[in-house]
Amino acid sequence: MPISTSDAGRPAALREALVLRAKEAGFDDIGIARSDARADLPAKLDRWLALGRHGQMGWMADTAARRADPGTLWPEAKSVIMLAMNYGPDNDPLETLEHRDRAAISVYAQNRDYHDLVKKRLKQVARWLAETSGADVKVFVDTAPVMEKPFAAAAGLGWQGKHTNLVSRKLGSWFFLGAIFTTLDLEADEAHDDRCGECSRCLDVCPTKAFPAPYELDARRCISYLTIEHKGHIPLEFRAPMGNRIYGCDDCLAVCPWNKFASRTREEAFHAREELKAPLLAELARLDDAAFRALFSGSPVKRIGRDRFVRNVLIAIGNSREMELAEEARALLDDLSPLVRAMAVWALGRLAPDEVRERAATSAQAEEDEAVRGEWRYWLR
Repeated sequence: MPISTSDAGRPAALREALVLRAKEAGFDDIGIARSDARADLPAKLDRWLALGRHGQMGWMADTAARRADPGTLWPEAKSVIMLAMNYGPDNDPLETLEHRDRAAISVYAQNRDYHDLVKKRLKQVARWLAETSGADVKVFVDTAPVMEKPFAAAAGLGWQGKHTNLVSRKLGSWFFLGAIFTTLDLEADEAHDDRCGECSRCLDVCPTKAFPAPYELDARRCISYLTIEHKGHIPLEFRAPMGNRIYGCDDCLAVCPWNKFASRTREEAFHAREELKAPLLAELARLDDAAFRALFSGSPVKRIGRDRFVRNVLIAIGNSREMELAEEARALLDDLSPLVRAMAVWALGRLAPDEVRERAATSAQAEEDEAVRGEWRYWLR
């Protein structure tokens, strides 16, 4: 929709054209908030960080001042334009959890990395806005120090549910967020009311009890954090509850009743690749670095690297109760990575405990890595 020079100065006309331009760029919803709409965020973020709930995500603390206050990130910004892009699946992602010989990969990671596509589309809209209005703009997608979910709620796109994720009456739970900061002083939308009511399905379904209270998340207990952000050996208490989830977790999103309004994404780049819908654990366990990079080229999964990925796969193998998968764990006992060796011991111990007990004393003495020795010694008790 073209906008004339004379109309460009009319807020209503500019907003109407902005909404249409966003829809043309592939966004499914748009809302506007003032840059100072969430003055409560610094205190909330400080409390979360003080409790240590960010785990190993040190950048959360390093960028806390900019993250909680757009005025610190960019003092000239007056408005925050929040945009949503649907990535809804065509099936129930919880079904994969019933097939223990297969891996569950979070819906958003079953095809191309969303950062690239969303940012490209954001730049299209932002460029048009700058050329039309003469205002300055900046775009942000996820990796920048911006608290997208609170500002999306302030912009009326939805509300932060009890699982802390954004819920939309239009899109359910399955959508990405992007932000355009601008020096334009645009009329803000009304914040969305909380529509969770008495429902607690998202809290109740969490396998690792990652929600200390409604609307609070302890990332250190979250399977998405453990499989993606946690760099070391995953604590024992979380391994069995992880089931066959090897990259992310969709449980709290998938059970939300508001998904009655969700629909399959129209973006081909977000349609699940067949080989990533429910891949066989045996095949994933055999990936070396080159094969891992080839399989996940262009995927967000690639960023965790082969060793952490196979670590996760081995935990799923240990939870599988599939005896034929013991051979996959056995084959990785001598892997170059301590992360992999440790979880190979754990997985084999779950499937063939007598064998591991017989090998434990000799293997522990030969092992150089302290954490892996600990896995072997566990079976000597």
